Parts: sequence; C-alpha cells; structure tokens
Amino acid sequence: MASAAEQLASNLNFSAFSKATELKKRIWFTVGALLVYRLGTYIPMPGINPEALAQVFSQQQSGIIGLFNMFSGGAVGRMAIFALGIMPYISASIIIQLMTTVVPSLEQLKKEGESGRKVINQWTRYITVVLAALQAYGISVGLEGQSNLVLDPGMFFRISTVITLTGGTMFLMWLGEQITSRGIGNGISLIIFSGIVAGLPRAIGGTLELGRQGAISTVVILGIIVVAVVVIAVIVYMERAQRRLLIQYPKRQQGNRMFEGNTSFLPLKLNTAGVIPPIFASSLLLVPATVANFASNSGSEWLTTVTALLGHGQPLYMLLYAAMIIFFAFFYTAIVFNPTDTADNLKKHGGFIPGIRPGERTAQYIDYVLTRITVLGAIYLVLVCLLPEFLISATGVPFYFGGTSLLIVVSVTMDTVSQIQGHLLAHQYEGLVKKSKLRGKRR
Repeated sequence: MASAAEQLASNLNFSAFSKATELKKRIWFTVGALLVYRLGTYIPMPGINPEALAQVFSQQQSGIIGLFNMFSGGAVGRMAIFALGIMPYISASIIIQLMTTVVPSLEQLKKEGESGRKVINQWTRYITVVLAALQAYGISVGLEGQSNLVLDPGMFFRISTVITLTGGTMFLMWLGEQITSRGIGNGISLIIFSGIVAGLPRAIGGTLELGRQGAISTVVILGIIVVAVVVIAVIVYMERAQRRLLIQYPKRQQGNRMFEGNTSFLPLKLNTAGVIPPIFASSLLLVPATVANFASNSGSEWLTTVTALLGHGQPLYMLLYAAMIIFFAFFYTAIVFNPTDTADNLKKHGGFIPGIRPGERTAQYIDYVLTRITVLGAIYLVLVCLLPEFLISATGVPFYFGGTSLLIVVSVTMDTVSQIQGHLLAHQYEGLVKKSKLRGKRR
C-alpha cells in the first residue's frame, strides 16, 4: 500500500500548481527580486571611463576577474554597483563556519537553536561589511593604476567606490535573505545561478559564431554538446547519491501503551561539500595569472613563467587543481558535518546503528563511512571539473562551459525543483486536512 507521501506525490499536476496561491506568490517574488539584481548589474559605478574599461577587461578576463565576472553576472566587466557580487558574504559565512569549530563560544551559540543562529548571522553581516570594504578599496586602487581608466583619481574616487560597491554587496545580501524567507530556495545560490545563466546565451552564441567563421569545426561543437549533456547527467546522479545508514529505535512505553520500535535512515550525501571545492580551487589558481597581468608593465620574468605553467590545460595547473579540489572536499565536509554531534543526538533519542555501540563508537563508524564516500565525491568533482578544462584548452570554448558553472547551475536547479515540490506537497496536505475537518463537522 502506498504511503501518504507517495499518494500526495502522485497527485501533483498543473491543476494542483494553479491552486497553490502561496507558491505562485513566492515564485513571482523570486522572479521580481532576480530582475532587480539583473538591473543592478547594468548600473555603472561613477567615475569610470567605459571605453578604457572594456579594453582593460578584454586583457584581464582570463584570470580571476573572469571567474568573478561569471559569478556576478557580468557586473565586473561593466564595473557596475554589484561588481563585488555576493562573494564577500560567502567568504564571511565560510570564516564564521571555521570559527565555530575553533571558538567555544560560537560553537555554543550554534547549539542554541534559532536565537544562536540569529547572533551568528549578525556577525556574518559584520564580517561581510569589512571584507566588502577592503575588496572595494583594493579595486579602487587597482583601477587608478590603469591608465585613463578613472576620470578623476584621488581619495574622493576611492571613498565613493568603497561606499558604492559595499552598499551593492549589502543590498544583494539583503535581497538573498528576502528570497530565502519570502521566495523559493536559497536566495544566495539563486543570485549566483541567475548571474551564470544570464551569460550562457552570449557564450553559446560566441561558440556558434566561431563555428560559422571556421575557427571551430562542426564536429567539435557537436562533441561539446554531447559532453555537456553527459556531464549534466553525471552531476544529477552524483548529487542525488546517498549512503543511508540504518537507524533502529527500541520499544518505548507511554503510560499503559507499548509502542513498537521503528527504523529509519541517516542519509550521508556522496558530495557533502557541494560546489565549494571547485570555487576555492579555481580562485586560488587564478590569482597568479591575474597578478601577472596587472604587473605586465614591470617585466618580471618569473611572473610570466608562473602564468605559462598555470594556464588552462597545462599539466601543473591540472595537478594543482585536482589536489586543491580533493583537499577542500575533505576540509569543507569536516566543517559542515560533525559525526560526534550526530552520534550524540542519536543517543539522546534512543537510536542506534545495528552492531555499533552508541556514543563514541557510533561517531567513529559514521566518520569512517563519511570518509570513504567523500573519497568518491572528491574523485567525481575532479573528473567533472577537469574534463571541461581539457575542452577549454583544446577548443577555446567560453569559460561558461567550465565544470564549476555546470555544477552550480545543475545543483541550484535541483534544489529549486525540490523546494517547489515541497511547497506543492504542503499545499495538498493542507487541502486534505481542511477536507477531513469539513467531513468531521458534517458528521
């Protein structure tokens, strides 16, 4: 016999979607918020020469600037008010997560529930302001270092740049929180997702134009399409993959009634770290190329050598990229999942893994299983991210076809679909409850 959840899922259709008024409001709010974000990526920062900016960006887009431009939806290339994007907030969140594992007071706040989470979020906002201000000041100094790029260089330009870019980041942070609470899904992820998707049509058009001009053969373009479809299918399969640990609960007595023990599962994702490892690895490896491009006038030979060795498709680049992805996969998994806390929670509720003693032995077993599946997850991330790198170096396809962008797009799409399904299930469940109450009143 099908469960109640399966019966609800089988009844999901367009008619149920049309009746879900609350879900439609959330979707329209999310679309409106993302349109506001896209509009902000076209509002230029004051004091910039657009022609000189376009020329400088065409020389720098192969470095970390190209990565940030992808995440910001092209705002860096236009030096818009959202040029910093949401990256300072992500960096602040990671710093707070690291500090919660080191500082006992923050770890205690994390365990206090909703009140502790509010305090941690407030500290995350403070750190975001500091990081955004520092990055904005560095950008202003770097812009002044380029000839004819700033119309009126000086302290006033630096102050206005810091205020503009920091304000843009804070607005995006607030917008992401509003999408999370009043829209669908994770607002921060949707902002990054919309920035990447906004550049996909231009990237695809540029690739087709290269094929029309004969720079890329038709066979190569078809091969890229096939590889992209295969990679997307692999990402969907691996992101949904789980290792389920059987959890048993003993019999319990409430008053004069005896309840039978039940079983459940502890799901462990194959890729717990998500898209964080490729983002961090790409950022770190693209720093030398960016520094070399900015310092091209100095004529440093060692910077030129480093840039050549760390170019797309080079053996040293591939080796370091793979090593960093594996390192950050294990590092971030250790931050977001604590086997000891999970084992303690199971022990408090009377749950146990068959054949494993509750407490420390359970934590050791969970850590053992998590380490083994993280190895597979890290290998999967390396393969997904390195295969497009070979295509980029061999065919010169746009940067948007990289593994990091595909991971973000597919992961956020899956999460958004799950959120919509959850709202539809909740709506149908509420409808069933109302019908049962009406029938009860009639009886």
